Amino acid sequence: MVCGMSPEAFDRFAWNLFREDAPYGDRTTEALELRGRMRGRFLVKDDLVACGLPAARRVFELADPECLWTSRFSEGDAVKEGNTLAFVRGELPALLLAERTALNLLQRLCGIASMTRRLTEAVRGSGLRVCDTRKTTPGLRLLEKYAVRVGGGANHRMGLSDGILIKDNHIAAVGSLSEAVRRARARGGALWRVEVEVSSLEEYGEAVAAGADVIMLDNMSDEDMGRAVRAKPAGVLLEASGGVTAERLPAIAALGVDLVSMGALTHSVKASDISLELEADPDAA
Repeated sequence: MVCGMSPEAFDRFAWNLFREDAPYGDRTTEALELRGRMRGRFLVKDDLVACGLPAARRVFELADPECLWTSRFSEGDAVKEGNTLAFVRGELPALLLAERTALNLLQRLCGIASMTRRLTEAVRGSGLRVCDTRKTTPGLRLLEKYAVRVGGGANHRMGLSDGILIKDNHIAAVGSLSEAVRRARARGGALWRVEVEVSSLEEYGEAVAAGADVIMLDNMSDEDMGRAVRAKPAGVLLEASGGVTAERLPAIAALGVDLVSMGALTHSVKASDISLELEADPDAA
């Protein structure tokens, strides 16, 4: 696997990124007639959690099958500003072709893993699991959810095919929360858990009575979530979602909910600051 993707799927994905960035070649490199081998080092410009190194490596290997990659850190390592993540050696045109594609992936995945690590550390020992959502960058879901795992978080659903989650629009279409749960139970398969999104204690009570396995407490106040926890039947999981910030997370953990899902892990994360510095290859003949 390459950061959560099969090797074949990642290669197709990476070639599409090359086509997006250089559909007719690298005009600048061609105009300057750049040749020869060089070495690049990935310089870390802020503290981060390393993530995406196999993806970056594969991007360079596709551009130059004879390139040499040396990682200085492993996935999930905490890396301080000023360190070098990895070195890559290869033909200069290939390094320049792969540079931005590799950096875009590396910076984003490190950013997601770094944020996830900060949030999971903030609630360590509480039993609360920090989860992502489906609010991912189109086309990058497998990579971004991989980065969440590297950072110590958990994946919610990978997609609509991976679980039954009844939300407000489903309930509006069916007519009632109870009927939605009944249909899901009847047609969803005996092994599927049924999750229901609720936004009030009244809906919470209806979800409990309907036999939901997991109840998502959407945009609820801490006070109402605390009431829901105290009234939770055995075997039911409670998930906090909506309006959850890093500052609010410890208070939510103290309430005793089981999961918290945060779209911010992927939809608005700040990319880590990493640059590729080219220099003469000391091993070049």
